[in-house]
Amino acid sequence: MLIGILQTGAAPDQLKPDSGDYPDMFQLLLAEQGFTFRTWRVEVMDFPPDIHAADGWLITGSRHGAYEDHAFIPPLEDFIRTAYGAHVPVVGICFGHQIIAQAMGGKVEQYDKGWSVGATDYDFEGQTLTLNAWHRDQVTQVPQGAKVVATNGFCANAALLYDDRMFTVQAHPEFPPAFVEGLMRTRGPGLVPDPLMQAARARLADPLDAGSIAKRIGAFFRAARQAGQQDAEAAHG
Repeated sequence: MLIGILQTGAAPDQLKPDSGDYPDMFQLLLAEQGFTFRTWRVEVMDFPPDIHAADGWLITGSRHGAYEDHAFIPPLEDFIRTAYGAHVPVVGICFGHQIIAQAMGGKVEQYDKGWSVGATDYDFEGQTLTLNAWHRDQVTQVPQGAKVVATNGFCANAALLYDDRMFTVQAHPEFPPAFVEGLMRTRGPGLVPDPLMQAARARLADPLDAGSIAKRIGAFFRAARQAGQQDAEAAHG
């Protein structure tokens, strides 16, 4: 199964020698799921020819806001809606989570209570999972028809499921602790309040549940493909 990675941002240059770029992190996260990958850098207007160029799509994080005026955002939103209409599965992470919600009629804003950084606990339908976070923007209005499947006291809409077609997560399961520590060194100063960064540093060694999200993403893509194949068979009698 080919997963197309729609890259909407890039890791800091000084961290790439050790961490790789965002597509590298997702390939590592999903290494045991049996997928192959191809990346399109949509941030610089490198888009796939159509929604069927891959079996499923994964939209990365970004330093951009979904509500900002960037050339790639309107065509990306069109791509998301077209994929949804055609039952081509899409996964969104952080910015991906936000841009999908916005494209589907929800609302994304810079959260007035500030940042979420580092190891963070979420309630995934009764199961507590710890994932790394790095965001200030949030989905503040859930699109009609989307189901909230993860939440916490700071981020009410931490993961969304759009029936069997799209699954999105606000946190960064692809970020290892070393990369979060690097973000705190390179992007945090002057941006993230010091007390918040100190609290995040104190949790750098906390066990993470990224593997659980990787399995859920893998199961989502496989189930969506199976459903699509069944629909195609039914259509042809």
